[in-house]
Amino acid sequence: MTANTSIDPTEFLQDQLAIASPDLLRDLLGTFIQALLSADADAVCGAPYGVPSPDRTNSRNGYRHRDFDTRTGTVDVAIPKLRSGSYFPDWLLERRRRAERALTTVVATCYLLGVSTRRMEKLVETLGITRLSKSQVSVMAAELDEQVHQFRTRPLDQGPYTFVAADALVLKVREGGRVVNVHALVATGVNGDGHREILGVEVTSAEDGAGWLAFLRDLTARGLTGVRLVTSDAHAGLVAAIGATLPGASWQRCRTHYAANLMSVTPKASWPWVKTLLHSVYDQPDKDAVHEQFDRVLDALAEKLPTVVDHLETARADVLAFTAFPKEIWRQIWSNNPQERLNREIRRRTDVVGIFPDRGALIRLVGAVLAEQHDDWIEGRRYLGLDILAKSRITLIDTTEETPTDTDLKALSA
Repeated sequence: MTANTSIDPTEFLQDQLAIASPDLLRDLLGTFIQALLSADADAVCGAPYGVPSPDRTNSRNGYRHRDFDTRTGTVDVAIPKLRSGSYFPDWLLERRRRAERALTTVVATCYLLGVSTRRMEKLVETLGITRLSKSQVSVMAAELDEQVHQFRTRPLDQGPYTFVAADALVLKVREGGRVVNVHALVATGVNGDGHREILGVEVTSAEDGAGWLAFLRDLTARGLTGVRLVTSDAHAGLVAAIGATLPGASWQRCRTHYAANLMSVTPKASWPWVKTLLHSVYDQPDKDAVHEQFDRVLDALAEKLPTVVDHLETARADVLAFTAFPKEIWRQIWSNNPQERLNREIRRRTDVVGIFPDRGALIRLVGAVLAEQHDDWIEGRRYLGLDILAKSRITLIDTTEETPTDTDLKALSA
């Protein structure tokens, strides 16, 4: 087989669109890969293919074929061979990215273990893999496990982590011959440079206080410091763990989760009105206006919905914790919505698998997805500005407290 050394993009696209092949994208990718390889080989040889030139330093000597797995399917790539030396395009035929490799190994492991064989074969086809090798799966899994382990245990030395968000996802794993639910605990934070980070991930049997306490203790042991606010839902075990491991940190109850909790105690016919009043609290221009509007909402509901008023009063300090920080970042800290977007990205990958063969496979895939997201955040633009972070770390002193008298000072010194 002789590969095409060059293509006319316009003519090629017209031909392919006229054929309307269901494998159009894979064919397009294969053709462009082949053209890139030929151009790269020409550069190594010092002259174009088949063209005499005094600058030529090498020449072609046939091709060797390799299967290149891509998201569009397996592409048969013809790699040019040279008469002297060797040519191998490391820049193109690199191993797949961490999350894609993790997904492949998880699906392959399920397949090799005989888990839902028919379903796994379909999944393998969608990944564009034409064959499965136990040795290849083992090598990929070992490499990924090491990368994920290093990522999960790395020192958290980019603090202070002023803002932290925590949440959990429920996933299914086979254990002891049955399918059980496990909880993937995930924490993110904003580091001292204003970038978001994935702080950690852990898998527990239940989303209880003990699991969250161990998880947060591990984060603090790795260097999590300077936390001023933690945003999460109102899971009792998580709230208690925050108080035990992060002294001095406030807790912001996610406004989205709280609205769902409030709706459960509100008569269905009254919810649109209550929801509008609750949203009006968050639309205020400053801290004082937020608290004043909250009081007006309580007054408006006191007579008709006393149960709703009690619910609001109990949650007031936790729902309005965001007001202690600059107005410019309220949207980033008053809910877990940014964390939910991360959860959706994890779900997009884990839904392909459905039921994991073991916890190791789950950690491998979720850890790889989070590691890639972490890299994207660190290389991207700042999530919060440095000036806003500096303002957020300032501790305000309440000047309304009485100044100690000389008698008080003498008593304290005694």
